[in-house]
Formats: sequence, C-alpha cells, structure tokens
Amino acid sequence: MKIKFVGDVSVVHDGLKILATELGFVIDDINGFPIHVQQRKGSIYISKNQYSGQICFEKPIHFFRALGLWLEQYQLKQEFELVEEAQFDSSGAMLDASRNAVMRVSEMKAMLRKMAVMGLNVLMIYTEDTYEVEEYPYFGYMRGRYTEDELKACDQYAATLGIEMIPCIQTLAHLTEALKWNYAGEMKDTADILLVGEAKTYAFIEAMITAASKPFQSNRIHIGMDEAHQLGLGKYLERNGYEQRFAIMTKHLQAVVAMTEKLGLKPMLWSDMYFRLGSKTGGYYDLEAEIPDDVVASIPDVQLVYWDYYHTDQAFYQTFIKRHQVLKPNSVFAGGVWTWNGIAPNYGKAIQTTEAALTACKKEGVKEVFATMWGDNGAETPMTTALPMLQLFAEHTYHQVVHAKTWQARFACCVGANYNDFMVLHQFDETPGVSENNLHASNPSKFLLWQDILLGLYDENIKGLSLGKHYEQMIPQLTQAKERNPTFFSLFAFYEQLARVLSTKAELGIHIKQAYDTVHKENMQMYLEQIKVLQEELIELRDTHRDLWFSMNKPFGWEIIEIRYGGVITRLDTVQYRIKKWLADEIVVIEELAEDRLYFDGPYQMPAGSLGRNLYHRIVSASPL
Repeated sequence: MKIKFVGDVSVVHDGLKILATELGFVIDDINGFPIHVQQRKGSIYISKNQYSGQICFEKPIHFFRALGLWLEQYQLKQEFELVEEAQFDSSGAMLDASRNAVMRVSEMKAMLRKMAVMGLNVLMIYTEDTYEVEEYPYFGYMRGRYTEDELKACDQYAATLGIEMIPCIQTLAHLTEALKWNYAGEMKDTADILLVGEAKTYAFIEAMITAASKPFQSNRIHIGMDEAHQLGLGKYLERNGYEQRFAIMTKHLQAVVAMTEKLGLKPMLWSDMYFRLGSKTGGYYDLEAEIPDDVVASIPDVQLVYWDYYHTDQAFYQTFIKRHQVLKPNSVFAGGVWTWNGIAPNYGKAIQTTEAALTACKKEGVKEVFATMWGDNGAETPMTTALPMLQLFAEHTYHQVVHAKTWQARFACCVGANYNDFMVLHQFDETPGVSENNLHASNPSKFLLWQDILLGLYDENIKGLSLGKHYEQMIPQLTQAKERNPTFFSLFAFYEQLARVLSTKAELGIHIKQAYDTVHKENMQMYLEQIKVLQEELIELRDTHRDLWFSMNKPFGWEIIEIRYGGVITRLDTVQYRIKKWLADEIVVIEELAEDRLYFDGPYQMPAGSLGRNLYHRIVSASPL
C-alpha cells in the first residue's frame, strides 16, 4: 500500500522508514493514500473515509501503535473510527541477557520493531555481567557481553521508535558469575553477594553503574538488589558480627543511590528484600510482613519495583500494590511472561497472572508496568515465545478490559504470526496429569528430554498418562504451524522436532523397565532399535536448536545447552551397551533397571495437578553434578 502522510511527521519520520517494510507499506508523497497526522495531548484516534484517513497521537509510541491499528482496520473496513486511551504512562518488557542467551543486536532490533507497533515504550536489558566494564576485564569474560557500541546502537534504534531503553543491573546480589574470578575475592560477602562496607566494593559498583548507563539516553537505571537472602551472613558477619539486615540493606542502598545521583541517574530497585526482611518466615508475599517505620523513612529517592508473576487473585495484587504505595507512591509493577518454565513457555500461567495483575494495576492507579522475560537455567526457551504475552501487556496498556479476539487479531498484525499456532507450545507442559493452565509450573517437556532412561527418575510421576501419545499428536500441529508462519519457521521446526523426540522418549524408560522386570527379551530387542532411532532424532533436535540459537543469540552460552544434548545422546550409547550385554547373557543384572522406581518428590511441593518441576542438574541424575 502507498501512503501519503499529511502534516508534521518529523518526530516519527525515521521510525516510519524503519516500520514501512515491517508493516508492508510504501511512503509516497505524490500518489499515496492521504493520512492526516496530528500530534496533540489525549487519546489515540484513527479514522478513514472514502477520501482520506486520520491519526491523532500524543507520544511517538502512540503514533506507531495507531499506524498499526489503522493498517489493520484498513484491511477489514471501508470506513472506520477508533479511539484508544493509554492506561499506563509506560509499559514494556525486561529482556534477560544474563542466563547464557545474549540476544544479537539484529534480533533485539526486530523485537523493538514489534514492540513499537504494539505500543510498548520501554525495554530494559537485564545484564548481571553481560556488558563491558573497562576497569574489570574478567567481568563478563566469555559470556557474550555487550559492547558499549552495541548497546548504543540498540538504544538509538529504540529511541527512533519511541521506546526508552533502560539498563537493568545488579549492585548487591545475583552476581555469582561476576564474582567467581579472583579479582573479586576481597569484595564478596558470599558467592553471589557483594561485601557491604568494603571500599573496593563501591569502586566496583561505581564502575558498573557508569559503564551500564553510558550507552543509554535515558537517565533511569534499575540497580537490582533482589534476593540477597544471605546478606550479612558471610564475610560481613566475620568482620562485623551480626547486624540487623535492614540496617545493612539501608546503608548499602544509600551509598549506591549517592553514586547514581552523582551521575544524574534516577534509580529503581526490586522491592522484595524489604518485605522478606520484614517477614518472620522470610517470604516475599507475606501479608503479615512488618517493615519498621524507621526503615521506611530511610528509603532514599528510588522507585520500588514490585515483581509478581505467581498470583491469579486480583485482590492479592491490589493489596500488595497498596503496601508498596505506602513505602513509595510511584512504585512500578513487573509481571512475567513465563519463558523460564523449562524448554517451552507456560502461556496458561502467564495469561492468568497477567490478567489479574494488570487489572489490579489499573484499579490502583499504577503508572508503570513491564513484563519480565527471564531465561532461568540456561535460557532453553527461545525469547521470541514471549511475543504473545507482550501483546497481552500491550492490549492491557490501551484497554480497560481486553477481549481475546482483539488480542489475537492484534498479534497477527503486530507480529505477523498466527496466535493459535503459538498457543500449541503451551501443550508441551500442560499435559495429561497437569492441571488447567499449569499453575504449578510443571515442566515435563524439560525433565523428559533430559532424564536418563536407565535411571528413570520421573518415570513413576508419569506412569499411565500416555505422554508419548500426547506429544505424537502435537507433531502435525507444529508441522502446520511451521508452514503457516514463515518468519518463525526455525522456531516451530525446533518444537516440531522436540515433540517428535518426546513422543518416543517420554515413556521409553517405563517400557524398558517393564521388559527387564518381566525378562521379556524380545520386547527389549525392539526397544533397543527404538533407542538407535531416538539417538538420531536427538541429534536432529540438537541441530535445529543450534540453528535457532545462533540465529537469535550470540554463540556464548550455547555450549551449556550442547553439553546437555551431548550428555543425553552419549548416555544412549551406554544404555545400548548395557542392554546388549544383558540380551547376550553376558550380565545377569542391569543394576539401574533393578532399582525400584520412586515418585520424584522435590525440591518443590508436589500438589495435585503437578508432575514435577526441576532444573537440569537435578533432572539428569540423583548424584551431584
């Protein structure tokens, strides 16, 4: 389509050029269909009649959303008029670049384009040690850290699209990878927490803050400080004796905020440590937590970020938002898209928690929200799977109530993909035996992929559920999704092959154990042939996953995923070796198969509707890794 923009488009001109290809239009000032553009305060307004169109907007991000809406409506109607009202001042996402997957600049730009059309105007990059700090060459060494120039390029691109990029770092805990080198020996309290009160600690933090903020135009910075559970209980305790952790936290925060003020930065931090320290049980979401008045009074000029992607009860969010507003009136809310469930996204839980949380935010007048895109335990789940949930955040940003049909249609327009095809991915973990929406965050696709079929640690959990058949039924759905979504061909090819592998591997250990227990050597020989085929299918899965990873992320971190694939593929050599020995009567016992299978009960509680949830090192063996 050819479009002629009439009016002053100088504030969005460069962004228009970027999005023309994305949205499939050409700017033609002579023969284009005229759209009259007006920047003014108030709501987004779009319209079209037989002769011309109109777009009214306040912020550049509103224009880009309005343009996407206009083009969407143009495909459906001859004439239209539509108004949208922004519910939040800022709404966006936080991309985790610290769990091994460091997204390539080209992919980050692709995500920024989609966010702009959605109308999301903030992108935080969570970097624990994946950015350069010149004074500390081991900081982020071999971790795919971003250069200053890379971050500058992303920031400039985002600004052109009306999006603010904000650095998101850590200045207290969550620094295991940064502190593992000898340079950090004198500034560690524990393995992942900085030593409060040490001069070298504050020189280090100042260097981090300076380096992290330098590439960005924004004067805002997220300084982290969450989950410092052992604060003051390591080297600090040895040096100073026991001290109230509220006091340690306050002293440290004030020192860090003084640094940000010196650099002209406005900091925000995760709020959980205040609530955990005020809870008798150490829980973050403890409604009985008491934060002393003197501690509240000592909180410096910062924004608190309330992170919560666990509750489905709107009333709980409203209560906790009110508690935050008592501490700091301008608190920010951070929800989650559940890209960290395992190897596939947990859309059910993401939708339920997001609906409750963002409705509560609107009720309580929260002005800033963002969606976290964590990549826990190796970032096995590709970050592009977050896009449907980012779309949901976007629709909540411009509507009091979000209707499913609107959300799904907008996804097709903004992302250029089929919403229902993405939802198939949820079936990897919402399997038979798992409750609706997988609210307990079971991750069978992960534990069934990595578990050893001779040890069968999770076999008792899945017995009788026909999970092989479940995954087999997913294969044609994913084959069709791959063909329907050419932009995401590699993504669906990976998941198609994962379903193929799991259709065989999910229950193979159970079958092998049964054949062994009944001394049914004919069946065991048949399973031996299946193992050979499975090994080839796993190599194919590794290859499709590798193609996807390298297209999206820097190479660093892939070695961890490849080691996992190498482990399961190589172990199948030993499985065949052991079974062949038994079939040939060279051994009379396969000790691994002779062991009784117990229900895998840990480390999390296992309520009804959960098959289990775990990390790689506890899935692959009962022995320490």
